[in-house]
Amino acid sequence: MEHYDVVVLGTGGVGSAAAYHAALRGAKVLGLDRFTPAHDRGSSHGATRIIRQAYYEHPDYVPLAERAFKAWAELEARCGERLYHQTGLLEVGPSDGEVLAGVRASARMHDLDIEELPAGQVMARWPGFAVPDDLAGVFEPRAGFLRVEECVLAHQEEARRLGARLESETAVESWRAEGRGVRVVAGRPVSAAALIITAGAWAASVLADLGLPLLVRRKSVFWYRQRGEQYSAAAGCPCYLFELPQGIFYGVPSIDGWGVKAAEHSGGASVEDPLAVSRQVDPVEQRRVEDFLAAHLPQAVPPFSRHSVCMYTMTPDSHFIVDRHPAWPQVVFAAGLSGHGFKFTGVLGQALVELALDGKTSLPVAFLACGRPALRSG
Repeated sequence: MEHYDVVVLGTGGVGSAAAYHAALRGAKVLGLDRFTPAHDRGSSHGATRIIRQAYYEHPDYVPLAERAFKAWAELEARCGERLYHQTGLLEVGPSDGEVLAGVRASARMHDLDIEELPAGQVMARWPGFAVPDDLAGVFEPRAGFLRVEECVLAHQEEARRLGARLESETAVESWRAEGRGVRVVAGRPVSAAALIITAGAWAASVLADLGLPLLVRRKSVFWYRQRGEQYSAAAGCPCYLFELPQGIFYGVPSIDGWGVKAAEHSGGASVEDPLAVSRQVDPVEQRRVEDFLAAHLPQAVPPFSRHSVCMYTMTPDSHFIVDRHPAWPQVVFAAGLSGHGFKFTGVLGQALVELALDGKTSLPVAFLACGRPALRSG
Protein backbone atom coordinates (compact mmCIF):
# COMPACT_ATOMS: atom_id res chain seq x y z
CA MET A 1 0.00 0.00 0.00
CA GLU A 2 1.29 3.47 -0.89
CA HIS A 3 2.10 5.63 2.13
CA TYR A 4 2.21 9.42 2.36
CA ASP A 5 2.93 11.98 5.02
CA VAL A 6 -0.19 13.92 4.02
CA VAL A 7 -3.25 13.17 1.89
CA VAL A 8 -5.31 16.20 0.84
CA LEU A 9 -8.95 15.43 0.03
CA GLY A 10 -10.12 18.11 -2.40
CA THR A 11 -7.60 20.30 -4.26
CA GLY A 12 -9.63 23.40 -5.05
CA GLY A 13 -8.89 26.74 -3.40
CA VAL A 14 -7.84 25.66 0.09
CA GLY A 15 -6.76 22.14 -0.83
CA SER A 16 -4.35 23.25 -3.57
CA ALA A 17 -2.77 25.66 -1.08
CA ALA A 18 -2.52 22.91 1.55
CA ALA A 19 -0.80 20.59 -0.93
CA TYR A 20 1.64 23.36 -1.79
CA HIS A 21 2.47 24.21 1.83
CA ALA A 22 2.90 20.55 2.77
CA ALA A 23 5.23 19.97 -0.18
CA LEU A 24 7.09 23.17 0.66
CA ARG A 25 7.91 21.60 4.02
CA GLY A 26 9.27 18.50 2.32
CA ALA A 27 6.33 16.23 3.09
CA LYS A 28 5.33 13.41 0.77
CA VAL A 29 1.94 14.62 -0.45
CA LEU A 30 -0.98 13.09 -2.32
CA GLY A 31 -3.81 15.38 -3.43
CA LEU A 32 -7.10 13.93 -4.66
CA ASP A 33 -9.94 15.65 -6.48
CA ARG A 34 -13.08 14.43 -8.20
CA PHE A 35 -12.69 17.02 -10.99
CA THR A 36 -10.02 18.41 -13.31
CA PRO A 37 -7.76 21.27 -12.08
CA ALA A 38 -9.34 24.72 -11.66
CA HIS A 39 -12.78 23.26 -12.45
CA ASP A 40 -16.11 25.09 -12.30
CA ARG A 41 -18.00 22.50 -10.24
CA GLY A 42 -17.36 23.94 -6.79
CA SER A 43 -16.58 27.30 -5.22
CA SER A 44 -13.21 28.39 -6.66
CA HIS A 45 -13.95 29.65 -10.17
CA GLY A 46 -15.57 32.55 -11.97
CA ALA A 47 -12.45 34.46 -13.10
CA THR A 48 -12.02 36.71 -10.06
CA ARG A 49 -12.44 37.00 -6.30
CA ILE A 50 -12.26 40.19 -4.22
CA ILE A 51 -9.48 40.47 -1.64
CA ARG A 52 -9.85 43.03 1.14
CA GLN A 53 -8.53 43.68 4.62
CA ALA A 54 -10.94 46.03 6.47
CA TYR A 55 -13.20 43.11 7.21
CA TYR A 56 -16.80 44.00 8.04
CA GLU A 57 -17.70 40.42 9.05
CA HIS A 58 -15.38 40.44 12.11
CA PRO A 59 -12.15 42.22 13.10
CA ASP A 60 -10.54 38.86 13.90
CA TYR A 61 -10.20 38.21 10.17
CA VAL A 62 -7.90 41.22 9.70
CA PRO A 63 -4.64 39.56 10.87
CA LEU A 64 -5.44 36.60 8.63
CA ALA A 65 -6.10 38.97 5.73
CA GLU A 66 -2.74 40.67 6.30
CA ARG A 67 -1.02 37.29 6.14
CA ALA A 68 -3.11 36.38 3.07
CA PHE A 69 -1.76 39.38 1.13
CA LYS A 70 1.77 38.26 1.96
CA ALA A 71 1.00 34.67 0.97
CA TRP A 72 -0.24 35.73 -2.46
CA ALA A 73 2.87 37.88 -2.97
CA GLU A 74 5.06 34.93 -2.04
CA LEU A 75 3.21 32.68 -4.49
CA GLU A 76 3.51 35.30 -7.24
CA ALA A 77 7.26 35.46 -6.66
CA ARG A 78 7.54 31.68 -6.98
CA CYS A 79 5.35 31.21 -10.05
CA GLY A 80 6.28 34.43 -11.86
CA GLU A 81 2.64 35.28 -12.54
CA ARG A 82 0.52 38.23 -11.43
CA LEU A 83 -2.40 36.93 -9.35
CA TYR A 84 -3.43 39.97 -7.28
CA HIS A 85 -4.58 43.19 -8.94
CA GLN A 86 -4.96 46.27 -6.73
CA THR A 87 -8.02 48.24 -7.77
CA GLY A 88 -9.36 49.28 -4.39
CA LEU A 89 -12.81 48.40 -3.09
CA LEU A 90 -15.79 50.75 -2.83
CA GLU A 91 -18.31 49.66 -0.19
CA VAL A 92 -21.63 51.47 -0.11
CA GLY A 93 -24.49 51.26 2.37
CA PRO A 94 -26.26 52.99 5.23
CA SER A 95 -23.80 54.55 7.66
CA ASP A 96 -25.16 52.43 10.52
CA GLY A 97 -25.50 49.25 8.44
CA GLU A 98 -23.62 46.00 8.87
CA VAL A 99 -21.06 46.67 6.15
CA LEU A 100 -19.89 50.24 6.77
CA ALA A 101 -20.05 49.95 10.55
CA GLY A 102 -18.08 46.70 10.37
CA VAL A 103 -15.47 48.13 8.01
CA ARG A 104 -14.94 51.13 10.28
CA ALA A 105 -14.65 48.93 13.38
CA SER A 106 -11.99 46.73 11.77
CA ALA A 107 -10.12 49.77 10.44
CA ARG A 108 -10.07 51.43 13.88
CA MET A 109 -8.99 48.29 15.70
CA HIS A 110 -6.18 47.49 13.26
CA ASP A 111 -5.22 50.99 12.07
CA LEU A 112 -6.14 50.34 8.44
CA ASP A 113 -6.25 52.89 5.64
CA ILE A 114 -9.82 53.61 4.53
CA GLU A 115 -11.41 56.70 3.02
CA GLU A 116 -14.88 57.98 3.97
CA LEU A 117 -16.89 59.21 0.98
CA PRO A 118 -20.37 60.78 1.04
CA ALA A 119 -22.64 59.81 -1.83
CA GLY A 120 -21.82 62.88 -3.89
CA GLN A 121 -18.07 62.28 -3.64
CA VAL A 122 -18.49 58.67 -4.71
CA MET A 123 -20.29 59.74 -7.89
CA ALA A 124 -17.86 62.57 -8.59
CA ARG A 125 -14.92 60.19 -8.35
CA TRP A 126 -16.54 57.25 -10.19
CA PRO A 127 -19.34 58.62 -12.41
CA GLY A 128 -20.48 55.13 -13.35
CA PHE A 129 -21.92 54.54 -9.86
CA ALA A 130 -25.27 55.96 -8.74
CA VAL A 131 -25.50 56.40 -4.96
CA PRO A 132 -28.52 58.01 -3.29
CA ASP A 133 -27.96 60.63 -0.60
CA ASP A 134 -29.10 58.32 2.21
CA LEU A 135 -26.15 56.00 1.56
CA ALA A 136 -22.44 56.57 2.07
CA GLY A 137 -19.25 54.98 0.84
CA VAL A 138 -15.97 53.71 2.25
CA PHE A 139 -13.01 53.11 -0.04
CA GLU A 140 -10.26 50.64 0.85
CA PRO A 141 -7.31 51.37 -1.46
CA ARG A 142 -5.34 48.19 -0.75
CA ALA A 143 -8.17 45.89 -1.83
CA GLY A 144 -8.52 44.41 -5.29
CA PHE A 145 -9.13 41.09 -6.97
CA LEU A 146 -7.45 37.72 -7.41
CA ARG A 147 -7.46 35.70 -10.64
CA VAL A 148 -9.16 32.72 -9.06
CA GLU A 149 -8.47 29.88 -11.50
CA GLU A 150 -4.88 31.07 -11.95
CA CYS A 151 -4.43 31.05 -8.17
CA VAL A 152 -5.60 27.44 -7.89
CA LEU A 153 -3.40 26.36 -10.79
CA ALA A 154 -0.38 28.20 -9.39
CA HIS A 155 -0.70 26.41 -6.03
CA GLN A 156 -1.11 23.08 -7.80
CA GLU A 157 1.80 23.63 -10.18
CA GLU A 158 4.14 24.77 -7.40
CA ALA A 159 3.07 21.78 -5.30
CA ARG A 160 3.98 19.47 -8.18
CA ARG A 161 7.33 21.18 -8.67
CA LEU A 162 8.04 20.47 -5.02
CA GLY A 163 7.22 16.79 -5.48
CA ALA A 164 3.52 16.51 -4.60
CA ARG A 165 1.41 13.99 -6.47
CA LEU A 166 -1.96 15.45 -7.48
CA GLU A 167 -4.61 13.21 -9.02
CA SER A 168 -7.74 14.60 -10.65
CA GLU A 169 -10.92 12.80 -11.72
CA THR A 170 -10.40 10.63 -8.66
CA ALA A 171 -13.34 10.34 -6.27
CA VAL A 172 -12.58 9.47 -2.66
CA GLU A 173 -14.72 6.51 -1.69
CA SER A 174 -13.96 6.46 2.03
CA TRP A 175 -11.52 7.44 4.74
CA ARG A 176 -10.97 6.26 8.29
CA ALA A 177 -8.50 6.74 11.09
CA GLU A 178 -6.23 3.79 11.74
CA GLY A 179 -4.05 4.01 14.83
CA ARG A 180 -2.16 7.29 14.58
CA GLY A 181 -2.64 7.50 10.82
CA VAL A 182 -5.40 7.31 8.23
CA ARG A 183 -6.51 5.02 5.43
CA VAL A 184 -8.06 6.55 2.32
CA VAL A 185 -9.71 4.64 -0.52
CA ALA A 186 -9.78 6.40 -3.90
CA GLY A 187 -9.73 3.68 -6.51
CA ARG A 188 -7.10 1.95 -4.39
CA PRO A 189 -6.26 2.18 -0.69
CA VAL A 190 -3.47 4.47 0.51
CA SER A 191 -2.24 5.27 3.99
CA ALA A 192 -0.98 8.51 5.46
CA ALA A 193 0.23 10.01 8.69
CA ALA A 194 -2.27 12.88 8.31
CA LEU A 195 -5.39 13.72 6.33
CA ILE A 196 -6.42 17.25 5.32
CA ILE A 197 -10.07 17.52 4.27
CA THR A 198 -10.94 20.51 2.07
CA ALA A 199 -14.05 19.20 0.37
CA GLY A 200 -15.99 22.45 -0.13
CA ALA A 201 -19.67 21.83 -0.81
CA TRP A 202 -19.14 18.13 -0.03
CA ALA A 203 -17.74 18.78 3.47
CA ALA A 204 -20.92 17.80 5.33
CA SER A 205 -20.94 14.32 3.79
CA VAL A 206 -17.18 13.76 3.97
CA LEU A 207 -17.25 14.79 7.65
CA ALA A 208 -20.66 13.23 8.35
CA ASP A 209 -19.56 11.91 11.75
CA LEU A 210 -19.23 15.49 13.03
CA GLY A 211 -22.75 16.55 12.06
CA LEU A 212 -21.57 20.00 11.01
CA PRO A 213 -24.48 22.43 10.48
CA LEU A 214 -23.58 23.35 6.91
CA LEU A 215 -25.98 24.64 4.27
CA VAL A 216 -24.96 24.77 0.61
CA ARG A 217 -26.40 27.63 -1.43
CA ARG A 218 -26.41 28.07 -5.20
CA LYS A 219 -25.02 31.41 -6.38
CA SER A 220 -25.31 32.98 -9.82
CA VAL A 221 -22.73 35.37 -11.25
CA PHE A 222 -23.22 37.54 -14.34
CA TRP A 223 -21.09 39.73 -16.58
CA TYR A 224 -22.38 42.76 -18.51
CA ARG A 225 -20.88 44.96 -21.17
CA GLN A 226 -20.94 48.70 -20.66
CA ARG A 227 -21.49 52.03 -22.33
CA GLY A 228 -18.13 53.75 -22.30
CA GLU A 229 -15.32 52.70 -19.96
CA GLN A 230 -16.71 53.64 -16.53
CA TYR A 231 -16.50 50.08 -15.20
CA SER A 232 -13.09 49.12 -16.58
CA ALA A 233 -10.22 48.36 -14.24
CA ALA A 234 -7.90 50.04 -16.73
CA ALA A 235 -9.92 53.25 -16.30
CA GLY A 236 -9.65 53.15 -12.51
CA CYS A 237 -12.94 51.47 -11.57
CA PRO A 238 -12.69 49.65 -8.24
CA CYS A 239 -14.30 46.47 -7.06
CA TYR A 240 -17.59 47.26 -5.35
CA LEU A 241 -20.04 46.03 -2.71
CA PHE A 242 -23.45 47.55 -1.94
CA GLU A 243 -25.52 46.83 1.17
CA LEU A 244 -29.13 47.60 0.27
CA PRO A 245 -32.54 46.82 1.80
CA GLN A 246 -33.06 44.10 -0.82
CA GLY A 247 -29.68 42.43 -0.27
CA ILE A 248 -25.91 42.68 -0.63
CA PHE A 249 -24.54 42.95 -4.18
CA TYR A 250 -20.94 43.00 -5.32
CA GLY A 251 -18.78 42.95 -8.40
CA VAL A 252 -15.44 43.32 -10.10
CA PRO A 253 -14.57 45.86 -12.80
CA SER A 254 -14.24 44.84 -16.41
CA ILE A 255 -10.89 43.21 -17.15
CA ASP A 256 -11.69 41.48 -20.44
CA GLY A 257 -14.30 41.34 -23.17
CA TRP A 258 -17.02 39.95 -20.88
CA GLY A 259 -17.51 43.26 -19.05
CA VAL A 260 -18.27 44.13 -15.43
CA LYS A 261 -18.97 41.26 -13.05
CA ALA A 262 -22.08 41.44 -10.83
CA ALA A 263 -23.69 39.07 -8.34
CA GLU A 264 -25.78 38.93 -5.20
CA HIS A 265 -23.88 37.89 -2.07
CA SER A 266 -27.04 37.43 0.01
CA GLY A 267 -29.72 34.80 -0.59
CA GLY A 268 -29.33 31.80 -2.85
CA ALA A 269 -31.33 28.60 -3.24
CA SER A 270 -30.36 25.67 -1.02
CA VAL A 271 -28.59 22.75 -2.70
CA GLU A 272 -29.33 19.17 -1.68
CA ASP A 273 -26.79 17.48 -3.96
CA PRO A 274 -23.74 19.50 -5.10
CA LEU A 275 -23.24 17.11 -8.02
CA ALA A 276 -26.71 17.89 -9.34
CA VAL A 277 -26.83 21.67 -8.85
CA SER A 278 -28.53 23.44 -11.74
CA ARG A 279 -26.21 25.41 -14.01
CA GLN A 280 -29.09 27.11 -15.81
CA VAL A 281 -29.89 30.80 -15.54
CA ASP A 282 -32.43 31.54 -12.81
CA PRO A 283 -34.61 34.38 -14.16
CA VAL A 284 -35.45 35.63 -10.65
CA GLU A 285 -31.77 35.90 -9.70
CA GLN A 286 -31.01 37.53 -13.05
CA ARG A 287 -33.75 40.10 -12.53
CA ARG A 288 -32.51 40.95 -9.02
CA VAL A 289 -28.98 41.57 -10.31
CA GLU A 290 -30.21 43.60 -13.28
CA ASP A 291 -32.51 45.69 -11.08
CA PHE A 292 -29.50 46.43 -8.87
CA LEU A 293 -27.40 47.41 -11.88
CA ALA A 294 -30.13 49.64 -13.30
CA ALA A 295 -30.27 51.53 -10.01
CA HIS A 296 -26.57 51.73 -9.15
CA LEU A 297 -24.43 50.85 -12.22
CA PRO A 298 -26.69 52.31 -14.93
CA GLN A 299 -24.07 52.14 -17.70
CA ALA A 300 -24.01 48.32 -17.54
CA VAL A 301 -25.96 46.98 -20.51
CA PRO A 302 -28.18 43.87 -20.41
CA PRO A 303 -28.42 41.19 -21.58
CA PHE A 304 -25.58 39.52 -19.75
CA SER A 305 -22.57 38.41 -21.78
CA ARG A 306 -21.55 35.55 -19.48
CA HIS A 307 -23.08 33.53 -16.64
CA SER A 308 -21.60 31.18 -14.05
CA VAL A 309 -22.87 29.19 -11.06
CA CYS A 310 -20.90 28.39 -7.92
CA MET A 311 -21.76 27.30 -4.39
CA TYR A 312 -21.45 28.86 -0.95
CA THR A 313 -21.11 26.41 1.94
CA MET A 314 -22.62 28.33 4.85
CA THR A 315 -22.19 27.99 8.60
CA PRO A 316 -24.86 29.37 10.97
CA ASP A 317 -22.67 32.37 11.87
CA SER A 318 -21.13 32.73 8.38
CA HIS A 319 -17.63 32.19 9.78
CA PHE A 320 -15.26 29.47 8.56
CA ILE A 321 -14.46 26.24 10.37
CA VAL A 322 -10.73 25.44 10.58
CA ASP A 323 -9.76 22.81 13.11
CA ARG A 324 -8.51 19.35 13.99
CA HIS A 325 -11.04 16.52 14.16
CA PRO A 326 -12.09 16.26 17.82
CA ALA A 327 -11.69 12.46 17.86
CA TRP A 328 -8.71 12.03 15.52
CA PRO A 329 -6.07 14.76 15.73
CA GLN A 330 -4.33 13.42 12.61
CA VAL A 331 -7.36 14.61 10.60
CA VAL A 332 -7.72 18.37 10.05
CA PHE A 333 -10.21 20.26 7.93
CA ALA A 334 -11.51 23.54 6.61
CA ALA A 335 -15.22 23.88 5.84
CA GLY A 336 -18.04 26.39 5.62
CA LEU A 337 -16.15 29.28 4.03
CA SER A 338 -19.54 30.95 3.65
CA GLY A 339 -18.89 32.81 0.41
CA HIS A 340 -15.98 34.96 1.58
CA GLY A 341 -13.12 32.52 1.95
CA PHE A 342 -11.13 32.42 -1.28
CA LYS A 343 -8.87 35.36 -0.44
CA PHE A 344 -7.68 33.38 2.60
CA THR A 345 -6.97 30.09 0.84
CA GLY A 346 -3.18 30.51 0.83
CA VAL A 347 -2.99 31.18 4.55
CA LEU A 348 -5.64 28.57 5.44
CA GLY A 349 -3.63 25.97 3.56
CA GLN A 350 -0.62 26.83 5.69
CA ALA A 351 -2.66 26.67 8.90
CA LEU A 352 -4.02 23.23 8.01
CA VAL A 353 -0.57 21.89 7.24
CA GLU A 354 0.77 23.18 10.56
CA LEU A 355 -2.15 21.60 12.41
CA ALA A 356 -1.60 18.31 10.55
CA LEU A 357 2.18 18.10 10.90
CA ASP A 358 2.84 20.03 14.13
CA GLY A 359 -0.43 19.63 16.02
CA LYS A 360 -0.77 23.42 16.31
CA THR A 361 -0.53 26.55 14.21
CA SER A 362 0.98 29.96 14.80
CA LEU A 363 -1.69 31.55 12.60
CA PRO A 364 -4.67 33.25 14.30
CA VAL A 365 -7.43 30.76 13.48
CA ALA A 366 -8.58 29.84 17.00
CA PHE A 367 -11.78 31.86 16.56
CA LEU A 368 -12.73 29.49 13.72
CA ALA A 369 -12.70 26.32 15.85
CA CYS A 370 -15.46 23.75 15.36
CA GLY A 371 -16.40 23.77 19.06
CA ARG A 372 -17.68 27.35 19.09
CA PRO A 373 -21.24 27.89 20.42
CA ALA A 374 -22.76 28.89 17.07
CA LEU A 375 -21.94 25.47 15.66
CA ARG A 376 -23.01 23.49 18.71
CA SER A 377 -26.40 25.17 18.66
CA GLY A 378 -26.71 25.15 14.87
